[in-house]
Amino acid sequence: MKFKSVAFHHFGCKVNFAEASSLSRKFKDVGVDVRDFHEQADVYVISTCVVTAVAEKKCRAAIRQAHKLNPEARIAVIGCFSELKPGELQQMEGVDLVLGHSGKFRLFEELENLDHAGEPGTIKHHGHDYHGGGIPETRGEHDVFVPSFSYGDRTRSFLKIQDGCDYYCTYCTIPLARGRSRSDTIANTLKNTREIIENDIREIILTGVNIGDFGRQNGESFAGLVEALDKVEGISRIRISSIEPDLLTNRIIEIIARSGNFLPHFHIPLQSGCNKTLKAMHRKYTRELYRERVEKIRSLMPLACIAADVITGFPGETDEDFDETYTFLKELDISYLHVFTYSKRDNTLAAKMAGPVADKVKKERSERLHQLSDEKKRAFYNKNTGREVRVLFESDNSSGFMHGFSGNYLRVRRPYDPALVNQVVTVKLEQLTDEPEFII
Repeated sequence: MKFKSVAFHHFGCKVNFAEASSLSRKFKDVGVDVRDFHEQADVYVISTCVVTAVAEKKCRAAIRQAHKLNPEARIAVIGCFSELKPGELQQMEGVDLVLGHSGKFRLFEELENLDHAGEPGTIKHHGHDYHGGGIPETRGEHDVFVPSFSYGDRTRSFLKIQDGCDYYCTYCTIPLARGRSRSDTIANTLKNTREIIENDIREIILTGVNIGDFGRQNGESFAGLVEALDKVEGISRIRISSIEPDLLTNRIIEIIARSGNFLPHFHIPLQSGCNKTLKAMHRKYTRELYRERVEKIRSLMPLACIAADVITGFPGETDEDFDETYTFLKELDISYLHVFTYSKRDNTLAAKMAGPVADKVKKERSERLHQLSDEKKRAFYNKNTGREVRVLFESDNSSGFMHGFSGNYLRVRRPYDPALVNQVVTVKLEQLTDEPEFII
């Protein structure tokens, strides 16, 4: 092994973060110095994303940055970009290794092979050969679930419980990049949870590409996992990351509402409040079902945080369609929005659809939705003013302050106190800033 130091950089979803963290531990375990990405290192590993054109642009910029930091370093590019466009990455200066989603879990071994060989080899990707570093991969490898989780660098851990997706929404390349849906077992998830707890982690976030699909191949279910995790001792803060509204059942909501471990925080993708657009997107629900889910949560957890994803500028979205979405969201009792501007992706059905929306119109619609999100968030924070909540404080020390989040995801700031790092503290929410956040 010639390399003595490595630096990781990840883009995109929390699944990418969990996987990159697990990979970095393998390097640490054999004595490799894991450094910050902005430092000089022998190897740079970039975990990529292709959800939008902007994400791809950032990945290319990171590759150029790594090569500039150390022109002699090995650069390994892994993840979705590598899976879908390996040839494009191989042509970039400095790139030595391109590994898709199955190959990335052999990252350490492949870097060692490069050291022994001295020169990049050939990547075989779904039957097509590309000049450059890499390994043979077969589609069957995408059917294997590889668990991952993060710890050691923050107060919470992202625990990957599921991968891949069978939904094939018309705008999305994730099923092409990550393959079919598959997941861990309940037994192994509980084992990983206990390992995380042993490392003094206070909060776990369950992550995946489509976590509501957990367990289907194993004869298990996400509701069954939630029930099992709720009985685990030693952890009292578990969050659920993004979950599809058609898979967020009343049973799951009811379990969380009476849970001692799960937090009242939901991230439910909507994408559009117009049923015509939802149908064109190949989403598996209507806006009426989405409203039912929100109302069910509010009936049991009135102060729960509910975040919604929404895409604006989808092909064929008329002014009337957008107004329908805007009005639906304005009337819906949610806490804030994640707003995405539609980005054309190769090899998707939406890329061939008629009625593209002009960039100027996309921008105007996006600005209106961002403003609505700000209004929703301000109202949500105001509703919580005066309450006592439990906050988990993090290790940041920005200008003499530290931050933390309540169970329902309210951001709280206070003067830095090292004794409170990674501690859950009861605080009263009184002073609200413009951000918004509470100061105590």
